[in-house]
Amino acid sequence: MSDPVRPGDNEPRSPTRAERPSLWLTVLSLIAFVVLMSLGVWQVERRTWKLALIDRVEQRIHAPAQPIPPRASWPAITAASDEYRHVGVSGRFLHDRETLVQAVTEEGPGYWVLTPLLRSDGTTVLINRGLVPSERRDPSTRQDGNPDGPVAVSGLLRITEPKGGFLRDNVPQHNRWYSRDVAAIAEARDLQNVAPFFIDADAGSQSAGAPIGGLTVVRFPNNHLIYALTWFALAFMLAGRLFVTFRGGLFRRKKALNGFVHEPAGGPDASARRTGSDAGTIVEPT
Repeated sequence: MSDPVRPGDNEPRSPTRAERPSLWLTVLSLIAFVVLMSLGVWQVERRTWKLALIDRVEQRIHAPAQPIPPRASWPAITAASDEYRHVGVSGRFLHDRETLVQAVTEEGPGYWVLTPLLRSDGTTVLINRGLVPSERRDPSTRQDGNPDGPVAVSGLLRITEPKGGFLRDNVPQHNRWYSRDVAAIAEARDLQNVAPFFIDADAGSQSAGAPIGGLTVVRFPNNHLIYALTWFALAFMLAGRLFVTFRGGLFRRKKALNGFVHEPAGGPDASARRTGSDAGTIVEPT
C-alpha cells in the first residue's frame, strides 16, 4: 500500500500573508521618505539664504558711514534691506527725554541709554548711546558724558523692537523697558517726527564718561548644514529599511515557490516528514 497523496501536495505553496510587507506600512514609509528628503533640501536652501544674509550684513557693517535714509523712504525700511547699515547722523541730544532699557551684554548687566537726537530738519532719531551699569542709572551720575551742543554720531541702523523682550512686556507707565520699542518710547517721551528705527552708536562716537558704545552683537545662528545632514541620514536609514524588508520578502517568496516540494509517501523520510494533521495513512513494511 502507498500513502495517499492529497490533491495539491506536489504543488508549490504560495507565501503566507505574514511573509508579505504591509501595504499601508509601505505607503506610509514612502511618504515619510519623501518628507524627510524635502526637509533636507529645505535646510540646504535655508543655508544658502543664511550665508548670503551674513555676507550682506558683513558688507554693511564694514562699509563707510552713509547718511540715514531720507524721511520719505522711512515707511519702506525693512530688516532685510536696511538693518545693520553703517550710518551717520548729526543733531543735538535731548538728554532730559532719555530712556533706559534693561540689557545684558558682554560687559555685564545694565541699561541701554536711548537718547533722542533732534536734527536740524525737525526730525528725531533715537540713539542707543551704549551701556551704563546699574549704579550709573541716575543721569546725575554721568553729567560729564552728556554733551549739550551739536554732535555727530555714527553707528548701525537697527529696526525697532516692538512690545517687549523675552517673556517681558514693556510697562511705559512705570518706566520699565525691556526692548527698544521706538514707537512706544516716542509716545511716552512726547517726541514728534521720530524715525521708525534707532541707531546703535559706535564706540568712537562717545566722549569720556559717556555710556559704553559699540556693543552691538551681530550673530546669525547657522546650523542648517547639521539639520540637512540629519534629515538626509534619517531618509537613507528609512530607505535602507525598506530595501531590506522588500528583499527579505522576495527571498521568502522565492523559497516558498521553489523549496517546498513533497516526495511520495513511500520515500525514506516519509514517516518523519508526514506526521502532521494532514498526514496520510502510513503502512509499515512487512
